[in-house]
Amino acid sequence: MQKQTTSNDPFLHKVIDNLHDTPMQRKLQRLAPMPVGVVFLPWPGMTEAEAREHFRTMKKLGFTCLKQTMGTLEWPTERTLALAMEEGIYPFWYAEGGFEDVTPALLEKLGLPKDMEVDAALENPKMLEYQRGVIRRRIDRDDSAPMVATGEHQKQNKDVTWVPGVVGDIKGHVLHTDALPHYVEWLRRQYGTVERLLEAWNMRHVGIGGEREQWKTWEDVLAALKDGVGGREYRRLRDALRFRADTFTRQYVTEKVQNRTDKEEPLRAGGEMGLFLSFASRGTDMEQIAEAMAEGGSFYPSIHLAWHFEEVDFEVARPMYMQAQTSTDWAKGIWSATWESTGGPQYFSGGKAPFVEGARNRQPGFTTDDRTMGQLMFSWLAAGFKGFGLWAWNARTAGWEAGEYALLDRNRNVTPRTVRAGQIGQAACKYRRELWEAHKEPIVGILQDWENEAYWAAMSVTGRDFYKGQPIRARIGVSRAFINANVPWEYVTPTNLKRGLGPRYQCIYVPAFISLGTELLQMLHDYVQQGGRLVIDMPGAYYDDFGRIFNTDKGSLFERTFGAVLNEFNYANVHTPHTIRATKGNQAAGLPDLQPVEGFTCQLTPTGAKVLANFVEYGEKPAVTAYKNGKGTAIILASQASLNCFKPGNEAMERFIVRHTLGDIESPYSCDGVLCYRLASPLADHYFLVNDSAETTVKLDTKDYQYKSASDAVTGETIALSAPIKVEGVGGRWLRFEKK
Repeated sequence: MQKQTTSNDPFLHKVIDNLHDTPMQRKLQRLAPMPVGVVFLPWPGMTEAEAREHFRTMKKLGFTCLKQTMGTLEWPTERTLALAMEEGIYPFWYAEGGFEDVTPALLEKLGLPKDMEVDAALENPKMLEYQRGVIRRRIDRDDSAPMVATGEHQKQNKDVTWVPGVVGDIKGHVLHTDALPHYVEWLRRQYGTVERLLEAWNMRHVGIGGEREQWKTWEDVLAALKDGVGGREYRRLRDALRFRADTFTRQYVTEKVQNRTDKEEPLRAGGEMGLFLSFASRGTDMEQIAEAMAEGGSFYPSIHLAWHFEEVDFEVARPMYMQAQTSTDWAKGIWSATWESTGGPQYFSGGKAPFVEGARNRQPGFTTDDRTMGQLMFSWLAAGFKGFGLWAWNARTAGWEAGEYALLDRNRNVTPRTVRAGQIGQAACKYRRELWEAHKEPIVGILQDWENEAYWAAMSVTGRDFYKGQPIRARIGVSRAFINANVPWEYVTPTNLKRGLGPRYQCIYVPAFISLGTELLQMLHDYVQQGGRLVIDMPGAYYDDFGRIFNTDKGSLFERTFGAVLNEFNYANVHTPHTIRATKGNQAAGLPDLQPVEGFTCQLTPTGAKVLANFVEYGEKPAVTAYKNGKGTAIILASQASLNCFKPGNEAMERFIVRHTLGDIESPYSCDGVLCYRLASPLADHYFLVNDSAETTVKLDTKDYQYKSASDAVTGETIALSAPIKVEGVGGRWLRFEKK
């Protein structure tokens, strides 16, 4: 196994921990909250005795708080919240995360030792009564439990009607006329002069500018925008999307965080949306929103199978982990969890925004039983989520979503699903400190970039609508390959690279980057020279960050990074087949001798790179090149490898991706037969096994990792080290391996 060489912190955990070191995040680290919350929905005729019995059942089964409730004429919200509190269920989604910080001053105020450990203090009756009082007072507030919403529940600011919503049939590049003066001010801040704007918007290029675009002043720019400017220039479209994203984050997130009155109460932002949509096309930057929550509290996605999985054709097991990874990796070092996620089956409701062609005419039916809840909750924990907010404890009784999404059955009875979710929640609370101290230890970083997605989105405005989904599909495809190979990975962004996280990854994969900025490529070039292994696939490096043809000729930064000139893009289909012939080494790694590809390919001229494989139909036309550059290696896959793995089943291409990405690097563990994820904490490593097939028995090989004992984290069952492990069908297990 190839080892990292970055000092005594090879995965840069200290850098991760310090990325968003704020008073709020430090407080949350000290408290280590692990809410296990549910939505409780009053029903007509519900009595107080019935409500109390449900809250007692919640507590008995392992649930700790209400993620939310909804008021009725009989049961105003405040009444439900107060009753839950009386029965020992915290009324808000953050549970103990909303406690006042346990400082020496607070300990002294309560007559407790100033040096008392936080966990000991949280078990002290004086402290608990004080903190419950803090939360009770929030129930009585008119603005109790404020949150920063970015979903369809977001009310429009009446004074600034041009600020975008997030969920809906919107076009992110279209700006309301009221927004244009603000947009021009934003442009002035970005570019400084009109001349620089004209250059950025490619007005000197044929087919874009012309004699009439003789802007001299910013007033000229505003007048032209009001009059309408052609949409065939991509940087202008990118700027409109960027402006909307910046404005939305500032007005609906940052300002709410800064202006909140209760600094001890966490806010949450993220929203009612899936994470497989093109956010750039809607003028939204989720990483930017996550960054704002460093001061505010928590970043989260809403996870509903019927609403948010059309984009992956309603596949669950692998996309669930991808979705959670996306959130935690946008929010590195920030409290992240799923504060609204599915609690039960859905068949007939759950509205559909028209993001996916034909989705309205497909049945979004799922089997969401106790085993499915295991798959979901284990995937969330494995990705780094710290807490749960399940919709719902019980279902609505009429209309929209009636009888659906609930842990209880349609008759409000406890089910095996209810029990399983509670058991996993109890285990998460038991090991909450270890989970808060845990880190992912990825071998591969999968690059994702708002700018790349913005240019795909710009292309879709005047081109084909499906373009905007291509970078997300590519990301799903390459993620699938590493999940199936049980290779630890995470998403990495240019922001992460700027903050020094490049050496965290032995490999970085760049999937379908139609736009590759010069600054980004320079960081990747430096990453390779310092010892990293960089892989790019097609269609990549077509445009630069101004929507111009990217320079890939001899002497360019691209050629100096990859040791090859990218001459031209081609395309493989039934009329122009492209088949890759594997080398002997790749055959030994399990790759087929001949591997057909479809979609984008490219024509390369190696200038220093070694050709690892050719397209057999075209003589010596390279299909894979590798260039030893400094201490590292840069690889070009001359096919759309990641896009070809968007749908399940392309096992040969998945192995192709893994083989060329890792080279001689091995995954630090293996577990053939199921999906396996690992979190590392100082006292123990946590392995999460997810099985989407029949019951099986597997061997978890931890290779160089040495442990003194192992157990099932949920049941407590002792597991003999190196012994076969039984994994239920279409379910999973959570294993705790205690370190020596």
